[in-house]
Amino acid sequence: MVAGPNPSGRKENLKIRATILGAIRSFFCENNFIEVETPHRIPVPIPEAHIDLMDSGSWILQPSPEICMKRLLASGFDRIFQLGRCWRDGERGSLHLPEFTMLEWYRTNADYSQIMDDCETLVKTAADAIGRQGIIHRQGKTIRLNDSWERLTVREAFSRYAGISAEEALKKDLFDEIMVCEIEPHLGMETPTFLIDYPTKRASLARKKLGHEDVAERFELYIGGIELANAFSELVDPEEQRTRFVQEQKLRAAMRKTVYPLPEKFLRELSSVPPSAGIAFGIDRLMMLLLNADRIDEVVAFTPEEL
Repeated sequence: MVAGPNPSGRKENLKIRATILGAIRSFFCENNFIEVETPHRIPVPIPEAHIDLMDSGSWILQPSPEICMKRLLASGFDRIFQLGRCWRDGERGSLHLPEFTMLEWYRTNADYSQIMDDCETLVKTAADAIGRQGIIHRQGKTIRLNDSWERLTVREAFSRYAGISAEEALKKDLFDEIMVCEIEPHLGMETPTFLIDYPTKRASLARKKLGHEDVAERFELYIGGIELANAFSELVDPEEQRTRFVQEQKLRAAMRKTVYPLPEKFLRELSSVPPSAGIAFGIDRLMMLLLNADRIDEVVAFTPEEL
């Protein structure tokens, strides 16, 4: 479907969006998840070097509900999900909005493999809800949801598409550039791809993979070359997490970005979180894929420029 020049031209897309959101909520309720709502304004964020934040008075608008949802895990919740608004400064393009809709869910006594299984069932459920019958079309490609989903390690992806190892790319500070320019366009073009097992240096919130100190249990989901989700087996060691947060603060300082205080309440409660896994999933991008839209503008009620 093609969007019109104003919200009225997107009416059909927004009706379909509502159907998909209803299917997502039903999926989680049927799998015994509790829907939660956490504050949009928070005093301090999780330190992440490459995410720029929006101030709201002396606090900030959340870039993700992660920090509050993990505190709920620490208080005894075991399966939770949230559909909510998030904000990131300076993000605008065909795939980006400064204000967007994020889906996050968490499971205790689970690891990232269970979250992969959730993703696969969830996307198929959303597609079925609007009659897509296991097929997505993206830039002339037919992506088959009912075929086996690829699980590709970061190391394998660099070897296959980049001609340089992930380790060498990190040393030369080329990891992110190569990911965006040389690897991502190939991912999820026939069936969805889980890009798994990131270098620990690119997974500050993920636990290390047993027997592989340089690799963390993190994955990203790609469909049609678009990154949809970022997930990991959660790091629940407060001292190791503090060390990684400090490293992120140092990176922000080196880039002359605002350095926020550490989230001390979160760190104090982290040891009470059982082994868990969680994910941040971009709802607007899922809508783009299911509606075969070229721009994120086509699947939201208003863009910033229309306000």
